[in-house]
Amino acid sequence: MTVRNLDVLFRPRSLAVIGASNRPGSVGRVLAHNLFHAGFEGPVMPVNPRYQAVEGVLAYPDVASLPVTPDLAIIATPPRYVPDLIGQLAERGTRAAVVITAGFGEGGDEAGHALRQRMLDAARPHVMRIIGPNCVGILVPGMNLNASFAQLTPRAGDIAFVTQSGAMVTSVMDWATPRGIGFSHLVCLGDMADVDFGDMLDFLANDEETRAILLYMEGVTHARKFMSAARRAARAKPVIVVKGGREPEGAAAAASHTGSLAGSDRVYDAAFRRAGMLRVFEMDELFDATATLALARPPLGDRLAIVTNGGGVGVLSADALSAMGGQLARLTPETIEGLNRVLPPTWSHGNPVDIIGDAPPDRCRAAVEVLAADPDYDGLLMLYCPNAVTSSTVAAQAVVDQLAALERTVVTSWIGDTSADEARQLFASRGVPTYDTPSQAVRAFMHMVRYRQNQELLAETPESVPHEFTPDTVRARAAIDGALSAGREWLTEPEAKEVLAAYQIPTVTTHVARDPDDAARIAAELGTPVALKILSPEITHKSDVGGVALDLAAPGEVRSIATGMLERVRAEHPDARLDGFTVSPMVRRPGAYELIVGMVEDPQFGPHLLFGQGGTAVEVIEDTAIALPPLTMHLARDLMSRTRIHRLLEGFRDRPPAALEDVATTLIKVSQLVIDLPQVIELDINPLLADDYGVLALDARVRARATDRSGPARLAIRPYPKELEETCELADGSRLLLRPVVPEDEPAFHEMFAHLTPEDVRMRFRTDVPVLTHAMAARLTQLDYDREMALVLCEAGTRPGRAPVFGVARLWADADGDRAEAAMAVRSDMKGRGLGALLMDRIVGYARSRGIGELFADVLVDNEPVLALCRSLGFDSEPRDEEPGTVRVSIDPTAPRSG
Repeated sequence: MTVRNLDVLFRPRSLAVIGASNRPGSVGRVLAHNLFHAGFEGPVMPVNPRYQAVEGVLAYPDVASLPVTPDLAIIATPPRYVPDLIGQLAERGTRAAVVITAGFGEGGDEAGHALRQRMLDAARPHVMRIIGPNCVGILVPGMNLNASFAQLTPRAGDIAFVTQSGAMVTSVMDWATPRGIGFSHLVCLGDMADVDFGDMLDFLANDEETRAILLYMEGVTHARKFMSAARRAARAKPVIVVKGGREPEGAAAAASHTGSLAGSDRVYDAAFRRAGMLRVFEMDELFDATATLALARPPLGDRLAIVTNGGGVGVLSADALSAMGGQLARLTPETIEGLNRVLPPTWSHGNPVDIIGDAPPDRCRAAVEVLAADPDYDGLLMLYCPNAVTSSTVAAQAVVDQLAALERTVVTSWIGDTSADEARQLFASRGVPTYDTPSQAVRAFMHMVRYRQNQELLAETPESVPHEFTPDTVRARAAIDGALSAGREWLTEPEAKEVLAAYQIPTVTTHVARDPDDAARIAAELGTPVALKILSPEITHKSDVGGVALDLAAPGEVRSIATGMLERVRAEHPDARLDGFTVSPMVRRPGAYELIVGMVEDPQFGPHLLFGQGGTAVEVIEDTAIALPPLTMHLARDLMSRTRIHRLLEGFRDRPPAALEDVATTLIKVSQLVIDLPQVIELDINPLLADDYGVLALDARVRARATDRSGPARLAIRPYPKELEETCELADGSRLLLRPVVPEDEPAFHEMFAHLTPEDVRMRFRTDVPVLTHAMAARLTQLDYDREMALVLCEAGTRPGRAPVFGVARLWADADGDRAEAAMAVRSDMKGRGLGALLMDRIVGYARSRGIGELFADVLVDNEPVLALCRSLGFDSEPRDEEPGTVRVSIDPTAPRSG
């Protein structure tokens, strides 16, 4: 449902607490006490037939007897009563409920599942929203609303905390209260029968009282909704997540390397990264990261300079930085010379900058002054150990103004207990992030580095795919259908390579031999050393059973080795079906790297891609990274960069760099294969050889399963909707391509903006926009196709990123998909050719296809051409009193069209 009626849930005007009690120690007693004593200004109505009054307030025997319809009901009754209560409340007009009660199918109880379904069936016809069941409740401190059985009432603030675990709510409150941390919302989602993380992210993204969103998550319910909501929220404010349940392995006995390496926690990690969220691993990190992101300047990179009066803590900090993936900055010669002038001869002469333990305040200040002029670092960590020469407070006073003014990321750690308290308070008062220990400070810096990297992924303009490719999906499906019709899930090696070849992934030529004599004959015809492999649909890891022999030079040797291989495999696997052998010419690529590219499905997030160092020891090496499709060139390169082997692929010493462009393109081809072929549920290309000449797949495994689901539907992120592409003929006979926008179109949007007159810019944006910034253009071209759409007109036959855009129409749908705002622009030099009418007609048609009930746009009153166009398409219009000079035009795209 997303955000419908969540405003009622979190901003109610009246409450009913059903199951309120006077019995000491009961949940109903604690709920009633918290609701009545938090200071909520509206009526709070207890419902319990056993009591005349609860907390001194008149109680009502049932829902029907309530004097007013409550906006929000909090229910703490035995589970068997809950579905009927939800039905009664919904019939009266209550639009939100918090179900505290457990007993709705936890642990697989079938009777509980039936109660849960009855509860949802009672709520849905009335769009009644439910938090829970099996939850602690919700708290909105700014409204003095404590609809929970938590032990404390937190102070109001601007942080929202959302969790599945009730214990986390109470623990976080217990931790935050003495530290003065306040909240806009504390929400326990419990079993998430209705409201889930996606709903909460959509709601909190637009909540003006919330500056940052913190999540404690054990799982998601609707992956695509979660990804859309998370990406939207992360563009608006920091979203920081702790994910519980990291340790359980994914599929230990998986039949492919990819299946054994891509555990579910790694998929969550990839999802958080793709959404622009920051993942942390402990609860204290959650709040440290929130404070850091609020106070510190974001770093441009991961190079950290360290200044310390204690050499040991400087070394430990450098170790911590390296372990977390950061790097020590290299000080410039000018900086070294400047520090030589202001520090004793015994200083460290490098980074960390050890200013010596007896450093007076002036020495601290002088070191910071020199470093302020160094351009080659991204963040500064200032460490100070207590000593008998200078108090920690005086040392802090000496540098606090410099650090606060430094146009670089700054973190500090004044070490000690009571001796450092005053210094820490001083830094906090000046907005300088400070931490109890050096490792916490380093971790905070790396939080900002990772957060910035994830945000950049959201806004980076990808380059065009360097090589155009048109997959032969008919050829690929034929290979898959052949295996499925034979009753096999695993394709043979030749069939798997046929699928890869259909997607223009270079593969080594493979011949099928029926028996050892046939293998010898093929080897003789090839006339080169060959690789011989057993061919069996039941044996996917051929080398594990001695089913691979390499570099066989003579046909007789091939016959002999094949005969022995057949006997050995039959003895070890008597039940396996053996279809013969594959024979391939040996590939001579000295110095080539062995890579793995794979795909496997996750129960929550669907298909995900794996890349890393390949070969037979891939599980032992464990140098892989994963990402969610679809991929752009930038996302493919980012995936590659998160592996150790990427540094080798870039070249070193006398080794030339591998063809990284070809490797990235291969990842994009596999991503497209996943989108096009929903039958493919698992895929391994291992090894994929890569060197400066290109890539070559030596071996491949593909697992398929019949399905009625489309390829795009199974992805957590909706891919490019190619079905919307259309060649359109204009009235003058010219032909243009209408298609959805892609991120690679950003340069074309800058060019289009340059072809708009100032008056056309004012009409489109309803204000003067002197320049189209990268941030604006990225936001206009990098869409979540599940909620947004932009259709562009460009020359037919041109590639995205290289094609000029002549016009664009777009819509932004709300989180519920009920309403959408539209906008349209045509290059000033292309007006008068019918582009605007074509674009608006297609965007209305798209809204109709998505079931959007209202499409609207705000148009300046003097923009008569657009107003006339909207009238011709059936839009209604009315002036906007709240925005003088503007007319709102709207249409119901789903209504029958006249004429």
